[in-house]
Amino acid sequence: MIEVREGQARPRTEAEGRTTLHSFSFGAHYDPRNVGFSGLVAHNDERLPPGTGYADHPHADLEIVSWVLTGSLHHASDVGTGDLGPGWVQRLSAGSGVVHAETGGDSGPTRFVQAWVRPDESGLMPSYVRQPVDLGGPGAGWTCVADGDGRGVVPIAARGTSLHVAELTDGARLELPDRPRLHALVVAAPGEGVMVGERRLVDGDVARLVDEAGRTVTGVGRAQLVVWSFERP
Repeated sequence: MIEVREGQARPRTEAEGRTTLHSFSFGAHYDPRNVGFSGLVAHNDERLPPGTGYADHPHADLEIVSWVLTGSLHHASDVGTGDLGPGWVQRLSAGSGVVHAETGGDSGPTRFVQAWVRPDESGLMPSYVRQPVDLGGPGAGWTCVADGDGRGVVPIAARGTSLHVAELTDGARLELPDRPRLHALVVAAPGEGVMVGERRLVDGDVARLVDEAGRTVTGVGRAQLVVWSFERP
């Protein structure tokens, strides 16, 4: 099964200049049929004007993973502080409770993707890590950016859960990760994207795939695929 949700049709929040596209119910956008996918309880595509973002706010019992696409992002929390540029990943384990803030840099707009994943255990000790990621360029295949089994650039406290990222060029073919449940986001310039079967996905489009492991996707122009995969429903 493949379910596509077009970026322009996804729930959208606009506040203080920010624009957020949501994959699931979030804030005022509540749909009881769309509250998550496997371990994902939030997947937000964030667009921040310079110097804007989210002031201090609390979380608990979430693995919060952010992947920076453009611009720069400043993170501040009880357990760490740091700046991230394009191709950086950060993981905040909220655990027993943490307060954090995220702010875009002053030099230009920032776009990042943030996912909230349910951890295997509640009440863990909060922690923070950030790392740059070398995707190897178009044609290099998948890079495991975050993983619950120790194979990613950053670890997460959710076994059987991974975040993979790959870059495709026009006509390049790539098999999706070998997991039964996949949540894929396309990042691309206007007019570019990927083909999934007979469906063309463009920037901001999301596909949820069930029992489609190994399906081949094809680049249309140049695109980045940001894919969460899950071993369990």
